[in-house]
Amino acid sequence: MLYTRKGDAGTTKTFGCDQRFSKSSSIADALGTLDETNSFLGFAKLQGYKSGFMLGRKTIGDIVNQAQENLFIVQAEVAGAPKKIDASKVKEIETMVDAIEKELPPIKTFFISGGTELGSLFDFARTLARRAERRVVGVHEEGLIKISKNTLAYMNRLSSLLYALARLANHRNGIAETAPDYK
Repeated sequence: MLYTRKGDAGTTKTFGCDQRFSKSSSIADALGTLDETNSFLGFAKLQGYKSGFMLGRKTIGDIVNQAQENLFIVQAEVAGAPKKIDASKVKEIETMVDAIEKELPPIKTFFISGGTELGSLFDFARTLARRAERRVVGVHEEGLIKISKNTLAYMNRLSSLLYALARLANHRNGIAETAPDYK
């Protein structure tokens, strides 16, 4: 059944919690923002597959799919389930970002988003991931849910990966990065 009517009064609940809480709470906001990020990554993933780009032995689409899988782990942890991101997932992102950086010119300034459709999608996904990270950090700092250090690190690295993928998509399509002119 796609509806239960239990949330009609503006409340919800999480794993292992019989108590209902407001859908406007910090936990609900964090979960919703993680879901929003994951959903948008689905669109970016499809475009990543269409691009045909590879990073090592993985397609860009496969890399994004793995990030989506990992976001489900983060969502479960925020919801109170006994799930956590392990250190290997943080290291995996760092390895991918390092590989991408070897292919790109060094960063000397901020860049205006855009260039290619795929680059734009990754730029937008990066901003969603940053917002999700802020929400997850918020529930952790409020003491509502204890979030593991690896999960916090993963959320921080995810936006770095998405930024690197945006730059990579533009670079591989021969699009030069444009710095803002601040005029």
